[in-house]
Amino acid sequence: MWSGPRNVSTALMRSFGSRADTVVCDEPLYAHYLQQTGLPHPMADEVLRVHETDWRQVAAWLTGPVAGQPRIFYQKHMAHHLLDSIGRDWLGSLTHAFLVRSPRAMLRSLLAVLPNPRLEDTGLPQQVALFEAVLAQQGTPPPVVDSASLLKNPEAVLRRLCDRLGVAFDPAMLAWSPGPRATDGCWAPAWYSNVERSTGFLPYREESAELPVRWEPLAQACEALYAQLVPYALHA
Repeated sequence: MWSGPRNVSTALMRSFGSRADTVVCDEPLYAHYLQQTGLPHPMADEVLRVHETDWRQVAAWLTGPVAGQPRIFYQKHMAHHLLDSIGRDWLGSLTHAFLVRSPRAMLRSLLAVLPNPRLEDTGLPQQVALFEAVLAQQGTPPPVVDSASLLKNPEAVLRRLCDRLGVAFDPAMLAWSPGPRATDGCWAPAWYSNVERSTGFLPYREESAELPVRWEPLAQACEALYAQLVPYALHA
């Protein structure tokens, strides 16, 4: 699942993690991304210390045998973590889906934790490039989930997503116990406070489109990219 930040991606990971036939992993390329970019993200030093920084080792793990042989290995990725220097051959053995959010709502949330985001920090350019690559390879568009539709009708959208992924819908995906998970990245204390209190998808709330004027060019660039993906979004 290729997402950008602040797209309810951790809640969707919780949803899949509630299935008895699924194991999940949380942003496995994050440590490599921080090592290569040197960006001052919250808890960056600990992320580099705890998690694998060699993308080749990560790719081997993501495509190799999974302990317990689960039916589904759900991988939550931030699309911007897939740096240009990372090889792409291993991606061909995975099934890809995309999670997007209305750009202005996403930016309002992102600005609260990342004071000076760039376009590439939103993951949208990388999502579009990867979506187009998957489409060219398989000839049919991969599934896209829009977070607003997901929150408005979780069961209907999850049913459609599961159908597109070739797996049965499981009602367990609609609820989970609160608290952290052993599968969460070590960065969870800096980012996951809301999802750790949750027991399911929160009700959708109409989101303000207002942003400070200085962020208008970034918002417009994000909207142009989002417009290339959202026509493919699954709806109830």
